Amino acid sequence: MQVKRPLLLIAGILLMAACLRAPITVVGPLLDVIRQDLRLDASQAGMLTTLPLLAFAGVSPFAAMLAHRYGLERALFGALVALVLGIVLRSIGASSPALFAGTCVMGAAIAIANVLLPSLLKRDFPHHVARLTAYYAFAMIAAAGAMSAIAVPLHNLLGRQWSISLASVALLPVLAALLWLPQLANRTQPPAPAPRAGRAMSVWRAALAWEVAVYLGLTCFIFFAALAWMPSILRGFGYTPARAGTLHGWMQLGSAMPSLLLLPMLRRLPDQRAVALVSPAVSAVGLAGLVLIPGGAVVWVFLLGIGMGAALILSLAFVGLRASTQRVAASLSGMSQCVGYLLAAVGPTLCGALRQLAGTWDVPLLACLILALAMCALGWRVGRAAQIPE
Repeated sequence: MQVKRPLLLIAGILLMAACLRAPITVVGPLLDVIRQDLRLDASQAGMLTTLPLLAFAGVSPFAAMLAHRYGLERALFGALVALVLGIVLRSIGASSPALFAGTCVMGAAIAIANVLLPSLLKRDFPHHVARLTAYYAFAMIAAAGAMSAIAVPLHNLLGRQWSISLASVALLPVLAALLWLPQLANRTQPPAPAPRAGRAMSVWRAALAWEVAVYLGLTCFIFFAALAWMPSILRGFGYTPARAGTLHGWMQLGSAMPSLLLLPMLRRLPDQRAVALVSPAVSAVGLAGLVLIPGGAVVWVFLLGIGMGAALILSLAFVGLRASTQRVAASLSGMSQCVGYLLAAVGPTLCGALRQLAGTWDVPLLACLILALAMCALGWRVGRAAQIPE
């Protein structure tokens, strides 16, 4: 397919990518304020990050159905509209029901775009997938980090109204939707999967597929727990809310760095064992540093971000690297995201519950440290040069 106005399409893709994490990460720096205002306990507050992850797992299998019915371009535009509505809903009235309902709508919209954007890249830019995926990942993580960094200053500037600060992130999908309008003239569908359900289900019986899924799940468990609670952790260590928000953005800037370097070099390596082991090991150093020397948080959160960012890029790349055919890749993508995000959904709520039970952030940090060390062993296995046969 010949792409008309490719630069406009790429700009729309990158701006849409910028919408996929920022609405979630903007909550972290304001979480203590929201908790106090709505009288939420730690587990309930953790659900503000858990609910989008549950939506990722539950809605992702239906995204392809929407694309086949309405076309990729229109399905993605609909996801942007739903994202704006979800952000507005969670912000109006500053009430718990609206907050949680809007978060669910927002998570469902992001899930659809999560699944369909890579499909659009592969269809329209088949020879530049790695490069554009790197830019896509950088836009996604950089926007998330920027929103984290400005959340508290914006909150103070807007009269200390957290609902207005949360609503401000709706500007991103509004701009993306406006830029996406020219694409609505197209109505193209992704190729229909072959009706071979028996073979498609074989990934659920493949040990390597489970290794890919669990590696993704543990990565997202640690990463999203950090996104949800890092500002609260840093405030517990004595940092001011503004400084904690800035460090939260600094962590996400660190997680964006590997996207520019890792994807282009992956296929040049004989295997990915060393990278898959070192990435969580770097995060483990950051987690250990937060427990032992919290005064050095500017270093530790950046290391945590670098390690988890690299592991996340690897987790997504493993879908293509470990699949022998495009059909297996599609099945592995659905299976790994379903299992991975279900496991990840436990992270924010469990870490909040551990903090509430133990009365200290050291316990959830140590739990994440243990999982990062387990990822090192798993990375040595999932990083070997092997593929799942069809």
